[in-house]
Amino acid sequence: MDVAGGMTEHAEVVQIEYDPEIIHFKDILTVFFGSHDPTTKNRQGFDVGTEYRSVVFYTTPEQKTETENFIAEINASNRDGAPIVTEVVPLKKFYPAEAYHQDYYAKNPTNRYCEIIINPKLEKVQEKYAELLNNI
Repeated sequence: MDVAGGMTEHAEVVQIEYDPEIIHFKDILTVFFGSHDPTTKNRQGFDVGTEYRSVVFYTTPEQKTETENFIAEINASNRDGAPIVTEVVPLKKFYPAEAYHQDYYAKNPTNRYCEIIINPKLEKVQEKYAELLNNI
């Protein structure tokens, strides 16, 4: 609950471990930026606060560069749209969520938030990025 209180300066995120021989970092960025609104500061849908900011925590200089270049490409291709506000910062330490948050969606599929907010997002991502997801 500390993170949800907004006092820790932490963000609610997922840690992704991947094999670059199977999926490219740019493909992960494509799905990430296409599955949320990276133009709203400290907000994702109805969730508001610094813990809901759009952020990429990188672990290598190459990831940092690729993320910054990806953001620049998006901004350049949509000059009339709102700019990307996603932070790009080094990962210092990852703190796993509390046990009740682990696999929350799988454990609570009938929760109203899951049904109303998460299900439509997942359907959109699965439809829009089917080719990428099928290659994994």
